[in-house]
Amino acid sequence: MATKLQIIVPVYNEGENIIHTLEEIHAKINVPNEILIIYDYEQDNTLPAIKSYIQTNGPDNIKLVKNKFGRGILNALKTGFSSADSETVLVVMADCSDDLAAVDEMFAKIEEGYDIVCGSRYIKGGEQVGGPIIKKTLSRLAGLSLHYLFRFPVHDISNSFKMYRKKIIDSIKIESQGGFEIGMEIVVKAYFAGYRITEVPSVWRERAQGESKFKIWKWLPSYLRWYLYVIKNTIFKR
Repeated sequence: MATKLQIIVPVYNEGENIIHTLEEIHAKINVPNEILIIYDYEQDNTLPAIKSYIQTNGPDNIKLVKNKFGRGILNALKTGFSSADSETVLVVMADCSDDLAAVDEMFAKIEEGYDIVCGSRYIKGGEQVGGPIIKKTLSRLAGLSLHYLFRFPVHDISNSFKMYRKKIIDSIKIESQGGFEIGMEIVVKAYFAGYRITEVPSVWRERAQGESKFKIWKWLPSYLRWYLYVIKNTIFKR
């Protein structure tokens, strides 16, 4: 029987951060899990750090998976989704910017019958610490405006920290061409397909080591596409 939860961790030269992330998964997630590390190329400095960690600590729940759709975060996530064979998948960033203490509660929501559970920075108990002001402002504005003006079921649509039933991802034709907006696309299409979506409070903190791979100006049009998709389809339904 497949593991109930697989954790997809896309990496790109995250040698400085990955051990901390693995330790956080071990310390804060009680749900039995398998970790899928998705990497682009063999020279990625994340790989020797992981191999050394496995040799020293001996965990048997870490699997290295090479990106099979081409380099970049979008293709890494698509590789992770297609490689997973569990009932449920969770996306976690390699810098562990999201507090994984929320994961067990997210999984409990899946067991209650929800199809997607979003980590939310913008509800009571959630928080966003650090990060570029423009990115924070646009993210909050997008999430709260869709929730309060168009009754979208979550307050934080742009957060990548989401847990999905694998069958939901398999049922959706992915059209994203940029980067992290794939998570936004999935939750938006799942909502209009009638799947059950909820959220739990989560805390996000700016990475301590290395440089963020998030490219706000490059990916903003892609996020805007799915933001407008919600507005258009909500108005049309009315």
